[in-house]
Amino acid sequence: MTKPIFNGCGAAIVTPMNDDLSVNYDVFATLIEEQIVGGTAALIVSGTTGEASTLGDDEHVDCIKFAVEKAAGRIPVIAGAGSNDTAYMIQLSKNAEKAGADALLLMTPYYNKASQRGLIASFTAVADAVNIPIMLYNIPGRTCINIEIETFAELGKHRNIVAVKDSVGDIDYTARSIAACGDMLDFYVGDDALTVPAMAVGAKGVVSVAANIAPKVMHDICKLCIDNDFAAAGKLQLRYQNLFRDLLKLDVNPVPIKTAMNILGKNAGGFRMPLYAMGEVESGKLKKSLENSGIM
Repeated sequence: MTKPIFNGCGAAIVTPMNDDLSVNYDVFATLIEEQIVGGTAALIVSGTTGEASTLGDDEHVDCIKFAVEKAAGRIPVIAGAGSNDTAYMIQLSKNAEKAGADALLLMTPYYNKASQRGLIASFTAVADAVNIPIMLYNIPGRTCINIEIETFAELGKHRNIVAVKDSVGDIDYTARSIAACGDMLDFYVGDDALTVPAMAVGAKGVVSVAANIAPKVMHDICKLCIDNDFAAAGKLQLRYQNLFRDLLKLDVNPVPIKTAMNILGKNAGGFRMPLYAMGEVESGKLKKSLENSGIM
């Protein structure tokens, strides 16, 4: 097993927008610096939270390149490069590597509903085409495909496939996956609310949405887990548990987190359709959750 891509909290950073919904690079630079100062261990750019599905090809790569330049080697930049078209995924992965990404995040191909053999062939084709580490992204709630544990074990044999972002939301599945893959793959949970239990069974950290508004909190939770102080980590997580849930349940990600950032004056901007602004009832609940957690 090679050295983990990162240990602790990786921020799934938003893509801030101007009023005309172009990328706001001034705010993007500020957000990246806030993450680094807050102790974040890695930046995940142009992923689900970064609205990659509505970024144009050039924008997608430009965001990766911009993050690489601003991070300046201080922390790794992991670039979202998934697609339901393997040929396109290969090209986007190559472009992300050329832009300076330290690693790739590849979600399961959506809509096509590939077989497990198809997943192995697709991810292997990408891994053969690049020379940087790959984190597989298992999120069946969005793609309708689950990566089976046996498939993880097979893909983990490839020298470039080194990690998994697990967004299944089932700690039993996470634990069994970690147990089966041994030292072949590092696992990271994709749900802030499951950070402590996932790290307790061997996950290396979290790919965090909440880090966009609370980088130090997420860093501290992970650091306590790394230090094997799970009692303190659990106590700290419970303080924010309701907020973590609301950030993923009040609307589809990244609508709640960008709304929270705007409430807090972080100027994340709006959303490209079909994503759309939260309703008054939901945004009111989110504001209350921010107040109750002490973030606001």
